[in-house]
Amino acid sequence: MPPLTIGIPSALAVLSFGIVTWQFIAAQRFPLHRRSPNPGFAPGITLLKPLKGCDADHSERCLTSWLDQDYAGPLQFLFVVADANDPVVPLVQRLIAAHPHRDARLLIFPQQVGANAKVSKLAQAEGQIVHELVLVSDADVLAPSDLLSQIVLPLQDDGVSLVHSFYRLANPSNTAMEWEATATNADFWSQVLQSRTLAPMDFALGAAMLLRRSALEGIGGFRALVDYLADDFQLGHRIVAAGGRIELTPVVVECLDGPNGWKTIWTHQVRWNRTIRVCRPGPYIASILANGTLWNALAAAVVWWHPALSSRERGPWLGLFMGLIIARSLMAQLLAQHIAAVPGRPSRGDSFVFGMAAAKDLLGVAVWIAAIFGNTVHWQGIDYSVDREGRLTPLAKPKG
Repeated sequence: MPPLTIGIPSALAVLSFGIVTWQFIAAQRFPLHRRSPNPGFAPGITLLKPLKGCDADHSERCLTSWLDQDYAGPLQFLFVVADANDPVVPLVQRLIAAHPHRDARLLIFPQQVGANAKVSKLAQAEGQIVHELVLVSDADVLAPSDLLSQIVLPLQDDGVSLVHSFYRLANPSNTAMEWEATATNADFWSQVLQSRTLAPMDFALGAAMLLRRSALEGIGGFRALVDYLADDFQLGHRIVAAGGRIELTPVVVECLDGPNGWKTIWTHQVRWNRTIRVCRPGPYIASILANGTLWNALAAAVVWWHPALSSRERGPWLGLFMGLIIARSLMAQLLAQHIAAVPGRPSRGDSFVFGMAAAKDLLGVAVWIAAIFGNTVHWQGIDYSVDREGRLTPLAKPKG
């Protein structure tokens, strides 16, 4: 029997690998990318697109992917900005002109009615919605052409109030972005499915959310969310609290971003992790137990330096822990390949994930600590404080 000083880190190492394996199994059981053949359910949908700024490489492609949806039902497109001089305005105007068959409008609301600038746009555009179903999507989301025809299907069940989709970071162009993509494309979506094995979903993922207008009105509309950081979490959580149900579509959307360095990625990851901590403080703190590299590396270090073990005794232990680190990295690579395996095109699985998984885990410890011991976030050029309920208070005056 190993000494207690070896047994405890060894137990944590095995526990962390067990949690990672659980995530992997949950992900494999979900019918990711599966399409329903010949969907015939096509009610009217209003698409809300809150916008700020314009990426020269990706904005046109992302917005066009929505205007070009292959959907049989009526669609309304509302593109919403806060500033008539926003660089995205000429692009939106040009795209609307290029799609005269679409019911598409550009709305400009200079007033900000809450701390969350994105939700402020949604709240003011809400009165322009004409259809019973409402889709909210971030500006950087690239949608497959059949997204609407697939994401709408669960709403044939009157008990379903909101349907949302997974997303992947599709274009990491440097090491910092590859690190963040590993966290999203390998770990995040499998963790969501793991949580679903414990309890029904009571939160939403904001990349693409389709909900009933009646459910939105039942929680007070977007105005009830204008001061919250995690507006997607609040939206889903309140809808479930009001008696609705949330479902996941198997269709995956992609998020495209321009080149970002370590400072930007670090700021984004800290904001994202503080958001999760505010929404789920207990599970967030416990999430460190799922760090498959940290605990195995720590256990290996303890074994390596333990004075009671001979070199011969250390060998099997070190082999076990290093093997578990490699297995964790392999599972991460397989998960990234799975979410990238879009039907109809060759797999674009992120080949860097296997080598990046351990670095993601170890640097993730610093992000985890920073998220716990801070209550400020930097978002779209503004610093905010975040209270225990997740409400934002600008530390500088918003500029729209």
